[in-house]
Amino acid sequence: MSTPADILAARQRIAGIAHSTPLEHSRPLSAYTGAEAYLKLECAQVTGSFKLRGAANAILADAARRPVVACSAGNHALGIAHAAALAGVEATLVVPETASPAKLAALARYPATVLRRGTSYDEAEAAALQIANSEGLRFVSPYNHPDVVAGQGTLGVEIMEQLPSAEVLIIGVGGGGLFSGVGLWAKAINPNIRLVGVQAENSAAMLASLQAGQIVSAPDLPTLADGLSGGIEPGSRTFPLVQRLADMLIAVSEAQIAAAMRWCFHEHHLVVEGSAAVVIAALLNGLVAGLAGRKVVALLCGRNVASETFLSIVGTQAER
Repeated sequence: MSTPADILAARQRIAGIAHSTPLEHSRPLSAYTGAEAYLKLECAQVTGSFKLRGAANAILADAARRPVVACSAGNHALGIAHAAALAGVEATLVVPETASPAKLAALARYPATVLRRGTSYDEAEAAALQIANSEGLRFVSPYNHPDVVAGQGTLGVEIMEQLPSAEVLIIGVGGGGLFSGVGLWAKAINPNIRLVGVQAENSAAMLASLQAGQIVSAPDLPTLADGLSGGIEPGSRTFPLVQRLADMLIAVSEAQIAAAMRWCFHEHHLVVEGSAAVVIAALLNGLVAGLAGRKVVALLCGRNVASETFLSIVGTQAER
């Protein structure tokens, strides 16, 4: 299991690759929720997503610089591609056929091998694991990897430095790597901090697994929060961490995600992808109780959404 010490080591390791991102007070969100609300703008990260942190740590932690294979809906692949290019590591990236065009276009700028396999994250992951086994490559999971969890945890270090008095963190959850890393650090600094995870209703394997008390499969339908989609690998190290660290895990609808993307654009002029907007959706729809007067940080984890998708959402006249 990753530890706070691993997170500190990761922070030092990736300092030259992943940037520290701003924490911005949100007057509109504060007025709406009654909380003292802040936005952690990880959407300003150099690859457009927090995934660079875990990917870079996994690449650099391997002194042998062995070739890697990774599976991703896009953002983890971008992180691996960016870090591998800087470190001189060969990378093979497997993405679903349904991967965002914006993320595929960004991947094409790197000297990595990109393979499109399957119609879902789970099918692409199975293909990536097969390639890793047959070609003897090092597989770097987007969430179920100790170096990845530690790398994502560096976000927790930044948040707690920027706002030591933070009382509630709202974090998007897919496989649980981000939630586990940030939660490990935040709870080590303040055991009483409240950690709330948010998933998309269309792909909520972690929520279903927590309710069942064990890792189970769940419907994996198309979602604007494609970076959070997919199932949880059997025996994943993130599941017991989320079990231990999460004070609450909730799910939001596609309509709520779209409305939150519009809200971020209209109120803060921010372009965020659906995986980031889930945390705003939870707050705008009053799904997290007891926030009045408390210091709340909503983690906006990425901005990599196709232009056509984003424009179709923000251009609608639906209520913000």
